[in-house]
Amino acid sequence: MSALLALVRKDLVLYFSDRRALIMSIVAPVLIAALFGALFGNSDNKPAQIGLALTDLDRSELSQQIVAALRADSSFAVVDATEAQATELVRAGKVPAALTLPAGFGSQAGQALFGIGAKPEVVLRYDPSQAMALQVVRGMLAQHVMQHVTRAALSADGPVFAELRERTLQSPGLPEARRRQLGALFDDVARVQGAASASGNGGIGLAVPYATRELQATGARPERKYNSYAHSFVGMGVQFVLLMGVDIGIALLAMRRLGLWKRLRAAPLSRATLLGSRIVSCAAIALFSMTVVFGVATALFGMRIEGSLVGFVAVLVAFALMTATFGLLIAALGRTPEATRGLAILATLLMVMLGGAWVPSFIFPAWLQTVSLAVPTRWAVDGLEAMSWRALPLSAAVPSVAVLLGFAALFGALALWRFDWEEA
Repeated sequence: MSALLALVRKDLVLYFSDRRALIMSIVAPVLIAALFGALFGNSDNKPAQIGLALTDLDRSELSQQIVAALRADSSFAVVDATEAQATELVRAGKVPAALTLPAGFGSQAGQALFGIGAKPEVVLRYDPSQAMALQVVRGMLAQHVMQHVTRAALSADGPVFAELRERTLQSPGLPEARRRQLGALFDDVARVQGAASASGNGGIGLAVPYATRELQATGARPERKYNSYAHSFVGMGVQFVLLMGVDIGIALLAMRRLGLWKRLRAAPLSRATLLGSRIVSCAAIALFSMTVVFGVATALFGMRIEGSLVGFVAVLVAFALMTATFGLLIAALGRTPEATRGLAILATLLMVMLGGAWVPSFIFPAWLQTVSLAVPTRWAVDGLEAMSWRALPLSAAVPSVAVLLGFAALFGALALWRFDWEEA
């Protein structure tokens, strides 16, 4: 045990003696996490408006009402443009979507509402790289169009209502009984709209038939809103600690090249002591780095451990052990520091990306979300988030801890199996 502790102490002294590398290992994740947190923004920040190029070829009263409603909608930043200009704006990436209301929209929309005549074709051009904006534009357009078209179609003193009534009642294929029923319906609508206009309501149209109350679904105290820095610090902490594990594995390869490993092998030390000391020292360094990073996040960016502190520490320890065995596996599989570094960093960045450290995993396609469950970083990120801003109990950390320890055992076993002792 004394030999193991001496080797661990040697590794820690070497790590902390390089002050520049030590500072960068802390500063880099903090700066990048702060940038990511600011970019994603907190839930109480005003969201960016969606640029919308708008072309009104109809210029009717109804189309102008819809244009005015879109302008007043806080979701959009409306830009007037011709069809050609709108298309070019979308193609150049200056706005994510362009909307064209066709000629005849005002006269056709009300009749199409009741299944009479052809539907006017609204053209919606969009940037394929910002396809999510298309869903927002489509939904808000449907809301404004339905509200204003129904109001115009059912307004007794409006031209749409009068034309719709005349065309319907004079339809040659309409049975007489059906004609009388529709006539009574139009008369009732005229009376209701007349009463609404007299009361100052300005007519009746279909509107969204509900109101929403938005509540954050976390176990945190209600007065604490979601802190976007929580996810970014978890993700960047996981990424840079894993890269630190790669550096430690590369350092072991460098020790082989310099002959230092042979000197250690010549000492009366067992293989378990030699490799175990590397695992313990790497895990200790990983825990130190994560503790400092999360300490800065707590002190400067308001991150809180809203869930179980014991669970948070357990996930950190399990991830640190997984990182240490991952670094040892790199040393076991690698031949030279130069050849190994590039492949190891590539593998690490893929693990970090698939684990949801850069962007939340729910953004991934369904198949990729399933695949990411086979990556240890996914469990590290999910476990740390569960114990921090999600405010989940200790039981929620158990799966992450178990999986990370399983990966640590797997990586450690593979490293022992593949480690070339003779070359060392």
